[in-house]
Amino acid sequence: MKVLVVGGSGYLGKRIVKASLLEGHQTYVVQRPEIGLDIEKLQLLLSFKRQGAVLVPASFSDFQSLVDAVKRVDVVISAMSGVHFRSHNLLLQLKLVEAIQVAGNIKRFLPSEYGIDPARMKDALEPGRETFDQKMIVRKAIEEANIPFTYVSANCFAGYFAGSLSEMHTLVPPTHQVTLYGDGNVKAVYVDEDDIATYVVKAATDPRTMNKTVYIRPPHNILSQREMVEKWEALSGKVLEKKSVSPQDFLARMKDLDLGQRAGLGHFYHIFFDGCMTNFEVREDEEASKLYPEVNYTRMDDYLKIYL
Repeated sequence: MKVLVVGGSGYLGKRIVKASLLEGHQTYVVQRPEIGLDIEKLQLLLSFKRQGAVLVPASFSDFQSLVDAVKRVDVVISAMSGVHFRSHNLLLQLKLVEAIQVAGNIKRFLPSEYGIDPARMKDALEPGRETFDQKMIVRKAIEEANIPFTYVSANCFAGYFAGSLSEMHTLVPPTHQVTLYGDGNVKAVYVDEDDIATYVVKAATDPRTMNKTVYIRPPHNILSQREMVEKWEALSGKVLEKKSVSPQDFLARMKDLDLGQRAGLGHFYHIFFDGCMTNFEVREDEEASKLYPEVNYTRMDDYLKIYL
């Protein structure tokens, strides 16, 4: 297949490019002139070119360039950022949807989702709800344009949620004390970002996932925060002091935070108090590790070893 990755120099996008190349797809990556003098992004794009990817100049400010880029491929995978503390560009995808509709040749489009399933977050807290609402706006545009799609819900990125033992404001394990959300027993799902990319690329070209939502919910990685802490304690040989925060006290912190932090706090609330990732059933034909048993996904026991 010919696969175009939009946002290929980003956090997840660069992994999707790598996964597409490893799957043997003819891989195209949008090169936006807006990167300007960002030498690190340019060098990353050039490294993709050395690995066999094709760089395609295109810009969201030049609609015809988007159409031309889309016409070269079979599948479009978007990996545009949708978190407030990095950049929040989800609605730019509406131009990409329009370009796909005009081009008329795309067999599958995967919009940038990859976190919590936005269709289940109609009652999410503000301001974090904006992310889910915007993803649903993009979904509506896709479906109204009759574009074949696959949505991917990848749950907790391990880089942000596993190494920190799901503590906010850190990316590495705490050394002495950990704060548990409530009793710490609500289940979440932790997934290595490289595995997410692999599953995304496989789902993008799989006829079984046409016009469906795929959930990345590998069974060994359905864990509570307390279980993650216990795994780290077993690996490190250290016992952490455990403090608990109630949902009321957790939400009370919101008034002193900036917009990005409030959005993140709301997402943490839904994950670790509401259990929004695991409070519903997923059929085997919707779950990535069942669809693609050949993927030897990273267990969190192994993932945490890098922090020793």
